Amino acid sequence: MTTSTSSESSGTVTLLDVQGLVVAVRRRRRLWSALALLGLLVGAAVAVLLPPPPSAVTKVLVAHKEDQPNDTGTLIRTDVELLQTTRVAGMALRSLESQEKPEDFMRDYRGTGLTNNLLRIDVTGADDAEAVARAQALADAFVADHVRRMREAAQAEAAALLDQRDRMRDELGEVNKAIGEQSPDADPKASADIESLFARRAELSSRIAEFDQRAAEARTGTPKVVAGTEIVDAPRAVRHSLPEAAATNAAIGLVLGLVLGLAVAAVGTVVADRPVLRRDIAANLGASVIAELPRRSGRLWQRRRTRAARERLTVTLARTARGSAEPLSLLELGCARSASVLAVDVAGALAADGPVAVVDGLPGPQLAGRRTKPGDPAVISGEGVATVSPEERLLGVGSVAPGTAWTDLQYLGTRTVLVLRAGHASAAWLHTVARQLADQHIPVIGVVLIDPDPRDRTDGTLWDGLHVALRGRSERPPRQQGTGRWQAERLPMAAARVPDSNQEAR
Repeated sequence: MTTSTSSESSGTVTLLDVQGLVVAVRRRRRLWSALALLGLLVGAAVAVLLPPPPSAVTKVLVAHKEDQPNDTGTLIRTDVELLQTTRVAGMALRSLESQEKPEDFMRDYRGTGLTNNLLRIDVTGADDAEAVARAQALADAFVADHVRRMREAAQAEAAALLDQRDRMRDELGEVNKAIGEQSPDADPKASADIESLFARRAELSSRIAEFDQRAAEARTGTPKVVAGTEIVDAPRAVRHSLPEAAATNAAIGLVLGLVLGLAVAAVGTVVADRPVLRRDIAANLGASVIAELPRRSGRLWQRRRTRAARERLTVTLARTARGSAEPLSLLELGCARSASVLAVDVAGALAADGPVAVVDGLPGPQLAGRRTKPGDPAVISGEGVATVSPEERLLGVGSVAPGTAWTDLQYLGTRTVLVLRAGHASAAWLHTVARQLADQHIPVIGVVLIDPDPRDRTDGTLWDGLHVALRGRSERPPRQQGTGRWQAERLPMAAARVPDSNQEAR
């Protein structure tokens, strides 16, 4: 039984039921476990079937004239992009005497800035020797290109400074010439002009000296850059460990597959909106969960527990059928096999009180096609009800799955127990089942939950909604089963009431 001493509020509407989401995702563990296992196998297979090509690595120390302690890595990123140019790739290919196109060669190597001045170059090749040779040629080509660019930049800067110096020297010569043309016996106004010429000459002399110094510094800085740019780690082949690569790829595939599986399970749960918790199933059906039956398991101790739970459920349903003044039916949703087996067990338990027959209203061959055993109750179809003795008790078994003929359900039994697999039907369909049974005046005694979540601690009892669960009970006078009256009236009334039932359903 699934009653509890405390009731849970069913009126609170949440945007996302986290508890139900977690339970539903956990129930779909086969999906995300399979995806995680698939990711692990794919990762390991990639490492074995697609091993990395032979590669070599080298490191180059790159000096820049503009180096600053607070540099954010802009210069080394520029060097990485310059490494990925056809000019550097072409220089390396020429040193290797290769006819490969620079554009194709650029796809076989990459540069990585480790620090502001340290560049790592990774190169692949057909074998280790070719990869090492390519790395050496590429590093030499980069160093040569970098040195050339630094020298050209220094020469251009020095030439610009010397041009400025030369222009100032020409201007200084004009000033000196103007000073020499002035007469020593000039008037006071001429004396002021001479003084301004002398001041201008001093300024030009100072700036000429400054430009000479800056040009010398520009030329002096180039050797430092040239000497500071060098290969600090000689090219060497990179050794790949197959077990390590397989383990790494398998771990990555496992994580990616697990994340993908959990995401798919969560999204599928939210989109499908299939209640799993007792609380949600009872609220959507408007009937309490009165019993449960765990799923079948291959483990010995779990099989014993399942068998014991099945026996207890059989006794409970048999007691319910004995105490019912009206005929009882079992209506399944997502568990036709479990419902058929349960109906046979309940009928066997009721056989001690008198003859019992099971009316097969299932759409499949779960009852009609099964192999009978000695002592099993008789299984008849709806057409064979007319041949049954009035003293024989009937137990109907039907389905409320999509496509059900709702008006036929009342002839399987005027009261019913729903046998529902947890997480099988959507909330919208559970509402449809509850509405259709109410329209047919078939009160639901309770719900038997098949394969419930073992960690579900919610309450499946409608404490404040009993009238909803048993709606329609007072609308039909009870009939005594086994007196012959209900048995004799059932078939003639069936043909007469079908139009009325259809009208009620509409």
